[in-house]
Amino acid sequence: MHRVALVTDSASDITPQLAQALDVTVVSLLVYFGDEELRSVDLPPDEFWARMTAPGAPLPRTAACSPADFERTFRACFEQGAEAIICVTVGGKLSATLKSAQIAAEQFKEREIHVIDSDCASMGEALLLQVAAGLRDAGEPAGAIAARVQERVRDLKFYVALETLEYLRRGGRITTAQAAIGSVLSVKPIISIEDGVVVQADRVRTRSKARERLLELITSRPLDRLAVLHGMAPDIEAFAADLTARAGLGPDRVTVAAIGPSIGPHVGPGSYGAVCLYRPA
Repeated sequence: MHRVALVTDSASDITPQLAQALDVTVVSLLVYFGDEELRSVDLPPDEFWARMTAPGAPLPRTAACSPADFERTFRACFEQGAEAIICVTVGGKLSATLKSAQIAAEQFKEREIHVIDSDCASMGEALLLQVAAGLRDAGEPAGAIAARVQERVRDLKFYVALETLEYLRRGGRITTAQAAIGSVLSVKPIISIEDGVVVQADRVRTRSKARERLLELITSRPLDRLAVLHGMAPDIEAFAADLTARAGLGPDRVTVAAIGPSIGPHVGPGSYGAVCLYRPA
């Protein structure tokens, strides 16, 4: 255990390999298929998508991490030798997970815990953790790391193109009429997260136009790091290669990850895009 422990939640979609490489502890959200309760960390993305898209399957729903989950994790970090903890969570306007982490941190008034709202979701959290891990490994103190990571939140941007509006409708994000109109027009919406809230960044008429528009949006500013996201999209390797080349980033600055149970039920299969960490202005 490092002197400064890093903690996040499973809404980060951080892969087990990346979590191990960065020495990050992941607290799990819950996912429900009907009455069946599962920890999202126990549900690999390919299994999640297979279950979600099975004929007649109920739309899965998620539940935030509890304060007790974070309290156990924080205590374990301190027992293993950590002197301070930096916890990066999914956006506070998207989930109650942030509040749970804050409540848990209050139980350790004599210890140093920094809880940071990513104002984002999925690999946006992981990109901030990569920044934190680099500073930690360089020997920076926890307070300085937390301040720097908090500054970088403003440089995060999330863009995902949807294959269909149906899953936004099923999740209650748009009306049946809006979904029907979108289906007739073959609209491919591109969603973003602005100030911690999901918004529509653009909408185009075909998948090829959505792909090009995504590339334009993502590379509109100089990039520091990039995480390519997908909901089992078939052409994700080609998209990632094109995006990496256009962004001018080395492979060590680009991660490709499957979208998991936290936002998967809202974006649906075939969705793809990226979380961008732009260079500071």
